[in-house]
Amino acid sequence: MTNPSRRGRERAATDQDIRRTARALLVEQGPEAVTLRAIARELGITAPALYRYYGSRDDLVEHLRADVVADLAAGLAEDIAQLPDEGALQLFAICKGFRRWALTHTKEFTLVFASPSGDDTLSRLDEPFGRIFLAAAGRVLAMHDLVTPSNDVVPAELRDDLTSFQEELLAVLKESGATFPLEKLDLGVTYLMIQFWARLYGHVTLEVFGNYPIPFSKPDVLFEAMLADLAREIGLSTE
Repeated sequence: MTNPSRRGRERAATDQDIRRTARALLVEQGPEAVTLRAIARELGITAPALYRYYGSRDDLVEHLRADVVADLAAGLAEDIAQLPDEGALQLFAICKGFRRWALTHTKEFTLVFASPSGDDTLSRLDEPFGRIFLAAAGRVLAMHDLVTPSNDVVPAELRDDLTSFQEELLAVLKESGATFPLEKLDLGVTYLMIQFWARLYGHVTLEVFGNYPIPFSKPDVLFEAMLADLAREIGLSTE
C-alpha cells in the first residue's frame, strides 16, 4: 500500500482536529456550543476554512453524532463480549450500559438522542448502536419463546407504520448475519420492540434530565425494577 500524500495527511489531521475540538465543545458546553465559529476560534483559523471539510454546521454535527454513536456501540460491545452468548443476558446488559453511558455522557446523549438534529428512536437501524441492540434482540427471538402480542391486538392505525419498520428490521437483521426464524418477527413482535424501546428510552431520558415526578434516593433500584417488569411481561429474566 502506498503512503498517502502530504496533502492527504494534512487534510486528515485537520479533520481530526476539527472533530476533536467539536467533541470537546460538546462535552464541556453542550450541543449549542458546537458551531463552526467556535471551532475555528479554538483552532486559530477562520470559519470559512472549515468549509473545505464540512458544508455546514449540520454536516459537521451529523459527523460528530456518528462518532458518538460509534463510541457508544464500541463500549457496549466491549461490555457484552465478556458475557456468555445468551441473548437475554446481553440485551439487558446493553440496556444497563446504555443508561450508564447516558448518565455519564449527558451532553453527548442530548446531541444523539434528545435534540432535533439527533434521533430519539431506533430509526437508524443500520448504525452501530441500532445493530448491537438488534443483534441481541435477534438472539432473544431465536433462543426464547416470548410472550408477545398477537397481531390482532396491534391497533389498526399503527399497522402501516409498523409494517414499514418491520421491513427495515428484517433487512438489517439479515445483513447482520443474525440467525433466527424470520417468521418470528411478526407485527406483534415489532409492536413489542417499539414499546420496549420507548419505555427504556423514556426512563433513561427522565433520569438524565432530572424529570422524575418525585425525587428518588435510589434511582438504580427504580431502573432495575423497570427492566424486571419488562422482562417478566415477555417471559424473560434479567438475571
